[in-house]
Amino acid sequence: MFIFACMGRMIPRWLLLIFIFSGFGVINVFAQQTGDTSFFKQVIPATPTGDTLRIVDTVYLKAPDTVLRIKNFSPYFTLHVDSTLSYKFEINKEPSQYYWYLKNSPVGLKIDKDNGNLQFKAEKSFFLSGKLKYDKEYKVNLGVQNLNDVKDKVDTSFTLVFYNTEIIPSKIKPTVDGELAIDEGDTLSFRIQCETGSFPIESMTYYTNLPINSPTPVTKCGDMFQWVVPYDFIKEDENIKSKKLIIKFVGVDKFYNRDTAAVVVNVKESINYPHRIAEYTKVTESIESYILQLKSTFRELDQKIKQTRNTRTTFDLTSASTALGGTVFSSLPGDQGKTTGKILPSVGVALVPVKEAVAPNKSYEQNSASLVRSSIKRLQYLLNDQALIGERDFEIINKTTRLKNELKQVQLQLIDVPIFDDSKNAKELEEYFNNPKVNKKYRLKKGK
Repeated sequence: MFIFACMGRMIPRWLLLIFIFSGFGVINVFAQQTGDTSFFKQVIPATPTGDTLRIVDTVYLKAPDTVLRIKNFSPYFTLHVDSTLSYKFEINKEPSQYYWYLKNSPVGLKIDKDNGNLQFKAEKSFFLSGKLKYDKEYKVNLGVQNLNDVKDKVDTSFTLVFYNTEIIPSKIKPTVDGELAIDEGDTLSFRIQCETGSFPIESMTYYTNLPINSPTPVTKCGDMFQWVVPYDFIKEDENIKSKKLIIKFVGVDKFYNRDTAAVVVNVKESINYPHRIAEYTKVTESIESYILQLKSTFRELDQKIKQTRNTRTTFDLTSASTALGGTVFSSLPGDQGKTTGKILPSVGVALVPVKEAVAPNKSYEQNSASLVRSSIKRLQYLLNDQALIGERDFEIINKTTRLKNELKQVQLQLIDVPIFDDSKNAKELEEYFNNPKVNKKYRLKKGK
C-alpha cells in the first residue's frame, strides 16, 4: 500500500485508478477459470478515499451439496461368533426423505429402513446348522432411495466375514466303516464324504499297504473310490485264502491340518470263471483229439492182428488137411497110396515152422490194442465224470486238474505205442470202435 501511495503522488490519480481496477478484473477472471466446484470467489472492488486506496479481501462462499452420498460408508465388516454388530449409516441429506434396503444379505442381517441402522448378532447356531460359514466373504448390496425422486438414490455393497477362535477340525467320513469282505473279480465302490469344521478340507489323497490301481482319482470330498479286484490278487504260490488290504485317506485344509480315515478290505480268493472255463475247454478238446488218435491207432493194431490170425488159421487148416489126407492114403490098398500116406503127415508137420516164420503170433500188438482200447474207455468215462455243472461250477479247478493228470498218465502208459494220426473221419472211427464183432474179441470171458 505504501508503494501504491508513493506512486499516487508521482502519477495522476485517474491513471492509477484505471490500473488498479484492471488488475482486480484479471484476478476475478482467473478465479472463475479455476473450476472449483466446492467454493466460488466473490471480489469486492476497491474504493478510493482521498489520497489513499481501500481494498477489501476476496470472500470464499461454499457451494451447496446436491449429490446424495453416504458419509460414513464402511466397505468391510469382520465379526466374531456370538458378537453383535450395530452400525448406523449417515447421508448428507435429510434422512426422513429416504429409506434403506439390503440385497443378498445373510441370515440374521437387517437394516432399519428409516434411519439406516445396520444390526446383526452372529449366533453360533447359525454356523452349527450350516446357514453361515466361517472365513467366507458375504457380499451384501446396500441401497438408499429418495421417497419422492426415483433418480435420487445410491447403490453400493460391502463385505461381511465371520471368524471363530474355536477351531473345529474337519473329518473324513467314507460311506463304509470297519472291515469289508470282498471276493476276487468283484468291484469295490464307495464315496469319500467329509464333516466340514472350521476350515474345509481342500485336498485329499490315499495310500495302501499293497499296490493297487484305481481308475477314479480321489482328490476332494465327495469323490468316488472304485477298485476292480483282479483275480490274481492272491498269487497261486502264496498258499493263502485271503489277503488284507488297508486303504488310508488323508485330507488337508488350507492350514495343513490333516485328518486320516482307514478302510480295511479282506480280499478272498475267488475263481476266475472266464479264464477257468477257457482252460477247461482247452483240456477237454485236447482229450477228445487224443481219443480220436487212439481210436485210429486201435484200428490199425486190430487190423494187423486180424490179418495175422487169418494167415495162421490158413496154415493150421492146411496142416490138418495134410495129416488127415495121410491117414486116408495109408488106409488105401496099394503101395503107392501107403507111400503117400507116410509123406503127407510129414508135410503137415513141416508147415508148423513155416507158419511161425510167415505169420508169427502178434502178442505185442494184441496187448497194445487192449491197452489202447482200455485207455480210450478210461478217457471217455473221465470226460463224462468230470463234466461241468452250470457256468459257475465251484469244482472247475479240481476237475480241470484231474483231467490234466489223467491225460498225462495215459500218455505215459502209451509212450511206447506208435500213434497213428488218421482221425479225419471221426464217425467211421467211432463205428469201428463200437462194432459188436470188435467188442466181442476184447470182452472178458467168464471164468477168466
